[in-house]
Amino acid sequence: MKVKRIGGVRDAAHELWSDGRGWILVGVASGWFLSLGVRLIFPALLPAIRETFEINLMVLGLLVTVLWTAYALGQFPGGIVGDWFGEGNALVVSTVCSGIAIAAVAVSATPMMLFVATAVFGFSTALFGPARFTILSAIYKDRDGTAVGITLSAGEAGNALLPVVAGLLAGTLSWRAGFGITVPLFFLVTVLISRTIPGQVSTATDEYSFSVEMFREVIDGIADRLVLLISSVHLTLFFVYQGFTGFYPTYLVEIKGMSPVVAAMFFGWFFVVGIAVQPISGAGGDRFGYRPVLLVVSGVSAVVLLAVPFADALVSLLLVTTGASVLLGSTPLTQTYLVNELPAHVKGTGLGLLRTGYIALGATGPLFVGTVAEWGYFNESFFGLAAVAGLGLLLTVLLPEGP
Repeated sequence: MKVKRIGGVRDAAHELWSDGRGWILVGVASGWFLSLGVRLIFPALLPAIRETFEINLMVLGLLVTVLWTAYALGQFPGGIVGDWFGEGNALVVSTVCSGIAIAAVAVSATPMMLFVATAVFGFSTALFGPARFTILSAIYKDRDGTAVGITLSAGEAGNALLPVVAGLLAGTLSWRAGFGITVPLFFLVTVLISRTIPGQVSTATDEYSFSVEMFREVIDGIADRLVLLISSVHLTLFFVYQGFTGFYPTYLVEIKGMSPVVAAMFFGWFFVVGIAVQPISGAGGDRFGYRPVLLVVSGVSAVVLLAVPFADALVSLLLVTTGASVLLGSTPLTQTYLVNELPAHVKGTGLGLLRTGYIALGATGPLFVGTVAEWGYFNESFFGLAAVAGLGLLLTVLLPEGP
C-alpha cells in the first residue's frame, strides 16, 4: 500500500511538471503567493492603522470590505482581459499595477488616500483572479484540481509569511514598512511571470469576441442550476472566510489580550495549516468528488467558529485557529468545479462575472463583523459567522452525488 501511494505521488508530480508545464505552475503560484499574501497583510496591520488614523472598528471593517469589493469588481474585467489579450498578459499587468498601488498604500497620509489606494490595489490584484484558474485548467486535464490546490497553498504560504513579517516590521519600525517591503517583490514576480508563462495559454483568445451574443452565452453558461448552487456554497463560505480573516488579529488583540505581534503569528499559523489543507482538499475533490469534501469543510468550520469565543488559553486558541483553517479547503473545490462547467470560449469571462458577484457579496463579511464588534458584541459576531457556515452546509447537501 505504501509503495502504491509513493508511486501515485510520483505520477502526479511527473504530470504536473512534464512538458514545460511545471514552470507555468511555478509562475502562477509565485504570483498568487504575493497577490493574496499582501491582501492579508491588511488585517494584521489594522490595529496599527487604527492608531495612526484614529478610526473605529466599523471603519476598519469598511476598509477591508473596500479592498475585497474592489477585488470583486475587477473579476469580470479580469476575465475579459484574460480571454481577449491572453491570460499570461493579464498576470503581468496585474502584478505591475499592484506594485504601484501598494506603494501608494504605504505612503498614505490621510484616511481618504488610504481607502483610494486600497481600492486600486484590490482592483489590480483582481486581474490575477480568473486567469490563474483558466491557465491551470487549460494545461492540466486530469490534475487541474491538484494544480489549483497547489497554487492556492502557495497563496496560503504568502498569507502565513507576509502578515507575520509585516507585523514584526510594524512593531519595530512602522506599518508603512510592512507594506513597503512588498513593492520590489511585485516587480520581481512580474519578471518571473513574463519569462515562464506565455502571453496566451488557452485557445479561448482565438475564439473570443466581445459582443451582445457573447454576453448572452456567458449568461446562459452561468445560469446552469449546478453552477449557481456551487456559487452559492462558495458565497456563504467566502463570507465566513472574509469575516474571520478580516478581524481575527484585531479580535485576538482586543478581546483575548494578545500583543499585535503574537496575534500576527497566530494569524500566520492559520495560513500555515492552509498550505496543507488546500492541496489535500483539491486532491480529495479529484478522487472522491466535491460534495463529501465540501460537507466536511463547511461542517467543521461551523463547529470551530462556535468554539472561538470560549477559547481563552493559548493552547485552546491555537487549536481553534488550526481547526478554522479547514475553511480554506473550499476554494479548490468550488473554483475547479466552476471552471470545468463553463463554456470553453467564455470560460474566463464567465468565471470573472461569477466571481464579481460572490466576492462582492462575501466582502461584506468584515463590515458585518466590524459593525457588530463596534456595538460591543465582538464574541457574538463569530456565532453569526458559524450560522452562515451552517447555511453553506445545508446548500452543500443539495449538490448531486459524484464529481
